[in-house]
Amino acid sequence: MTEAVPGGGSVTAVSGAPTPAGPTDADWAAAVAAVRGLQPDARVLLICHVNPDGDALGSMLGFALGLRRLGVRHLQATFPGPAGVPEPFRWLPGVELLVPQDDADPAPDLVICFDAASESRLGDLADRLGGAGTSLVLDHHASNTGFGDVNLVDPHAAATSVVALGLLDRLGVPLDAATATGLYVALTTDTGSFRFEATTPAVHEMAARLLATGIRPGDISRRVFDTRPFGAVRLFGEVLGRATLEPAAADGHGLVWTYATRDDLVHHDQPAYVLEALIDSVRCTAEADVSCVVKQSGDAEWAVSLRSKGAVDVSRVAVGLGGGGHRFAAGFTGRGPLDDVIGSIRAALPTAVLTAPPA
Repeated sequence: MTEAVPGGGSVTAVSGAPTPAGPTDADWAAAVAAVRGLQPDARVLLICHVNPDGDALGSMLGFALGLRRLGVRHLQATFPGPAGVPEPFRWLPGVELLVPQDDADPAPDLVICFDAASESRLGDLADRLGGAGTSLVLDHHASNTGFGDVNLVDPHAAATSVVALGLLDRLGVPLDAATATGLYVALTTDTGSFRFEATTPAVHEMAARLLATGIRPGDISRRVFDTRPFGAVRLFGEVLGRATLEPAAADGHGLVWTYATRDDLVHHDQPAYVLEALIDSVRCTAEADVSCVVKQSGDAEWAVSLRSKGAVDVSRVAVGLGGGGHRFAAGFTGRGPLDDVIGSIRAALPTAVLTAPPA
């Protein structure tokens, strides 16, 4: 999934079924040992999920800069799919470490995955797991499958950057502004600028630590949230104009949805990543607990983003349809005609209605 969301997930230090408690002391120790045990000439490959968002890129690049401070010299960062970085994140410190997926080391000594709940989220880079000496997974998705040799997956973390900072602390890496910038971008995107339910006192304490390095939150906010080309504004207007409200869906809790095609992008001369922010404009609909944006990604293929205000656990819907995510935000890849994709969501919603209000 590519959107900023609250929530998390957890698995044990070796591959296995998810556990709800989060990383144990043994998990952290195994992760520290995997990094501390690197030889001076060791090759490290960092990977985040396809269509990377702020948490994926910010966590990965922030952690990469921390590894540099530890003296790791042979370091690459990458993600599956086209090599272009979304405009809101092209300025991030450490972006020079990114390489196209075809140039990524096929057999690194250590591979570290960020914000990916399963191997499938790594696309064509999933084979690097088998070629690596050790694989380490940092994540916060409840649906994480535990696909690494060492897994740090925290169900209570507001963002993967929380886990990344936890590991940097245990490695003894002091924060600087460059490292903090990536981690802050990750934290703000996955908490919706500290508006989502995962915004705990600990989240604000972490933000305070990052801000203390001298980073400028106003400048970061403008770059990440408040800047988009005029073509994207026109595109949003067109796509929002076809939004559909279904008040009876989800046992009366309501569903609002819209869609965007590749032709829409071509008509407005916009890259696909601009659509990632569209869900925020849809989810504010007062009459619907569940919001959905369906974005065409191929012939009869759709990237689906789901949001809930709390009455519906959209991760149940997404997991049932082959995806993953959190209670409040999730996603999956739909295939077939648009009407069939929407129909599958509509049919799955009643089974995902929570019987008690969310805690």
